Order: sequence, then C-alpha cells, then structure tokens
Amino acid sequence: QVQLVESGGGFVQAGGSLRLSCAASGNIFSLNAMGWYRQAPGKQRELVAAITRGGITNYADSVKGRFTISRDNAKNTVYLQMNNLKAEDSAVYYCAAAPNIVTMSLGRGNWGQGTQVTVST
Repeated sequence: QVQLVESGGGFVQAGGSLRLSCAASGNIFSLNAMGWYRQAPGKQRELVAAITRGGITNYADSVKGRFTISRDNAKNTVYLQMNNLKAEDSAVYYCAAAPNIVTMSLGRGNWGQGTQVTVST
C-alpha cells in the first residue's frame, strides 16, 4: 500500500508562484518515478512533470522554463516549484508514483487525492 499526500495548492495571481509538495509512505521501494499530473475542468489529465530517484526529469512543453520538479529521496518527498503561473495552469494537481516514467506517462501507478491550484488574471 502506498500513500501520497499533497500540500501547497491554493490561490495565486497570474505571474505568481506556488510550491507543491508530496510525501510518499508505505511500500514505495519499487517506485522509482514520482511526479505531478493535473486536470482542469473538461480536460484530460496530463502529465506535468516527473523525476526519477536518479534525478532524470521530464516536463510537459507547456511548463518548461516555468516549473521545476525536485525530489528528496531521504524524505520520500517530491516538490513542484511553479513560477510565472498562468490562468491556464489552474487545475487539480495530483501527485503520482510509479516504477518508472514510462509507466507513469501511461497513467498507471499510485495517486494522491489532489490539490487545487487556481490562478487568477
């Protein structure tokens, strides 16, 4: 059993910043990849960013240069620093964990409950 607990969502004006955190616990030894998905109303869930234990990262084109994913393996925690936020970044952000980034990109693995990010213009 894996538990993923997100924190850090909220309301911010366009151009502002937020930092999301996700702490993993339970049977996490095989979960090499951690990352973040998001889902806006009426849209499909999309992979925002992912990172392996070794620090290999993957970003959606829409967030490159604005978002940074990082990971503290000792704390089993992944972070998403979001800068220069835009209205189109508004969504529920879900933490995800999977054996590898490919599996995660297919939408498989473990999921958190989600945290709302709202960006106002």
